[in-house]
Amino acid sequence: METSVPLSVESVLDVLKPVEDPELRKSLVALNMIRNVAIEAGTVSFTLVLTTPACPLKELIVDDCKRAVKTLEGVTDVQVEVTAETPTQAAIPDRQGIDGVKNIVAISSGKGGVGKSSVAVNVAVALAQTGAKVGLLDADIYGPNGPKMLGLGDAKVMVQAGADGKEVLEPAFNHGVKLVSMAFLIDRDQPVIWRGPMLNGVIRQFLYQVSWGELDYLIVDMPPGTGDAQLTLAQAVPMAGVVIVTTPQEVALLDSRKGLKMFEQLGVPVLGIIENMSYFIPPDLPDRQYDIFGSGGGARTAKELDVDLLGCIPLEIPLREGGDCGVPIVVAQPESASAQALKTIAGQIAAKVSVAALRDRV
Repeated sequence: METSVPLSVESVLDVLKPVEDPELRKSLVALNMIRNVAIEAGTVSFTLVLTTPACPLKELIVDDCKRAVKTLEGVTDVQVEVTAETPTQAAIPDRQGIDGVKNIVAISSGKGGVGKSSVAVNVAVALAQTGAKVGLLDADIYGPNGPKMLGLGDAKVMVQAGADGKEVLEPAFNHGVKLVSMAFLIDRDQPVIWRGPMLNGVIRQFLYQVSWGELDYLIVDMPPGTGDAQLTLAQAVPMAGVVIVTTPQEVALLDSRKGLKMFEQLGVPVLGIIENMSYFIPPDLPDRQYDIFGSGGGARTAKELDVDLLGCIPLEIPLREGGDCGVPIVVAQPESASAQALKTIAGQIAAKVSVAALRDRV
């Protein structure tokens, strides 16, 4: 039922006060997410400022806002401009942030072979597709695959002198993502035979001596396991959180539990678990699926460890092909089942990061 309240900026804000951010459970008006309210004849326009360009509930929020404003007498149209301001993760004592980088998210796994790098690359590209500024740090020093998967296998990176006289690496760029990787600094077939201190040093260089610029998200593709790289990252920078990638197979799940517990002990928030290779979709029978590595393992593990299952990614041949040819599946086949799953996961990660960054400020 329409009210008899006169149409004004104040009345628009009043009817929008009950509309909440679904993640934060706080009023959009109180969060200063409704701005630039204007009225011309019967048309009400305003700007909705979301906490991430990748907000998975954007359409729901816009619909709720329009529905609320249309209860006012005299409103004939509601126009909503949607923008985003990604919040910066809070500082943590004894951990040095990276200038211009708002949130650092690690993609990790307990063991190799679960598709962690494929997930990291596609999540980074999916976030960039929403308009976010994204970087990808390939921290798998011994087996760097980021350049190949992002189509940057032949890229040349520039090393320049920084303001403090130290060398600064200019990241490569493709598919909307800035990338730095050990693969840019060594020959194609050259092995990296290093002990822990050297690994620690190069990861810190990739964090602090790279011209990252302004980033909403720096995605870090971790090496598998629970070793020096994980310790270095967790102790060096304030991390928004970590995501654990596993397959439904029991062997992978056992190792993923160890990786998850390690990050918890180091005080890094666990954003959730991703179950990769959940089932196989044959290209000639797209309506069928085969549980090659078992089923339901990710959901069971998430429940047992009291963390969220962020999503399940099917195994499709184009997903592998995209990694081999340097065109991630979220670009090559955005309507495929695996691409849709990866985009949803990227939105879930972004939402969790925003909620964590804002929780203590509202």
